[in-house]
Amino acid sequence: MGKPTGFVEYQREGLKYESKETRIQNYKEFEKPFDESVAKIQAARCMDCGIPFCHGDTGCPVDNLIPEFNDFVYKGKWKEAVENLHSTNNFPEFTGRLCPAPCEGACTVGLIDKPVSIKAIERTIIDRAFDEGWVVPLPSNVKSGKKVAVVGSGPAGLAAAQQLARAGHDVVVFEKADRIGGLLRYGIPDFKMEKHLIDRRVKQMEAEGVVFKINTHVGKDITAKQLLAEYDSVVLAMGAERPRDLNVPGRELKGVHYAMNFLTFNNQKVAGDNVDYISAKDKHVIVIGGGDTGSDCVGTSNRHGAKSVTQIELFPEPPKDRDSSTPWPLYPKMLRTSSSQEEGNVIRKWSINTLGFRSNDKGEVTAIRGNEVRFENGKMEPIPGTEFEWPADLVFLAMGFVSPVKEDLISQLQEAGLELDKAGNVKANFGTKDGSFATSVPKVFACGDVRRGQSLIVWAISEGRKCADQVNKHLLV
Repeated sequence: MGKPTGFVEYQREGLKYESKETRIQNYKEFEKPFDESVAKIQAARCMDCGIPFCHGDTGCPVDNLIPEFNDFVYKGKWKEAVENLHSTNNFPEFTGRLCPAPCEGACTVGLIDKPVSIKAIERTIIDRAFDEGWVVPLPSNVKSGKKVAVVGSGPAGLAAAQQLARAGHDVVVFEKADRIGGLLRYGIPDFKMEKHLIDRRVKQMEAEGVVFKINTHVGKDITAKQLLAEYDSVVLAMGAERPRDLNVPGRELKGVHYAMNFLTFNNQKVAGDNVDYISAKDKHVIVIGGGDTGSDCVGTSNRHGAKSVTQIELFPEPPKDRDSSTPWPLYPKMLRTSSSQEEGNVIRKWSINTLGFRSNDKGEVTAIRGNEVRFENGKMEPIPGTEFEWPADLVFLAMGFVSPVKEDLISQLQEAGLELDKAGNVKANFGTKDGSFATSVPKVFACGDVRRGQSLIVWAISEGRKCADQVNKHLLV
């Protein structure tokens, strides 16, 4: 695929960014897709490796046909490229912006050089397709008469809904928030993905027959019993929204927040809503958690004008190159620096354990207490003499999510026999032998984070598509 000698002749390039000074002044996206000539050269680096490990679970969970769309781009066949991309991925404009690109970690070129710029090429393809007007509704010509309820409008729910509507079923998507998109809408800052990208897909899906019901909390506004009585199948795609908490003295203080609250309120403000958002302006900010959500807090705090931002992680600093514990083609364990961290005004620290918080007489957080730790034989040990106390006006807990929220819908379905796994996720069949996504309640299916726990956007879309296929088979029996 591409040019047989391209990976030897050409060097990897990434997308160009606006300057740090410019981009932190607003919440607009700052990455620019490749122009046509650059895209062709980057696609030429795809080396026809024989066995493309960029495919499949180790590379691309959504099963993108990466060498094929690279070849189309190299040959200038852009319309064929987007058709190929859409054959496996409903929303490449989401993944092309938000996916951590495990495909690139599995790229064969990466064994000897920098991998192909797969994610950037994917985004370039879909952005051009929308600009050219090639992305149009694909409504079904035949209706089954079957009704499906999809609970949750994140990437898993949207993918399942679109696939089921295109199969001819009447699909209703229920969303408890005031806008469609789940964490895509309120958990991802606009500078990483502007929300008009969601809106235009919603319009496409509405033209394909999908009905969206916002401000509808299933389990409160409509009960599980009502849902099961009214619909032929139900797809649970609510995500894993319960955040990991931190049980230390001072957790209850004013100024200590879950990261998602901070990000959600800020996204609402950016959208023009009149909300009492959490401002980081002129404040010392501590972000606890070194992942993507923590990075989003860093970028948002800097756009507010924070006085300082410190991001801490419990585990040791990863190696600068691929670690031996994650050999190719696995997604490499290594140090990564996000665009938000590159913008400056952030100190990153590893092997830091939080012991608690101090406050003033108003109950407001003023400092974080902690110490450095080391891991020996799988156990965390404090390092004597490393205790510290740093100023903190705002603390954001960005330590991941532990499970779906059990209250309301899941608890009601448990009364009907719904089983959960040991981690508290909805138990549903998955795998090569029985990938039915069926739960223990008849005609109820589950996909995405509500089933697998906190994961990647590509896994959500993949599971939404595959779950829809199984629901379709169930409805046509």
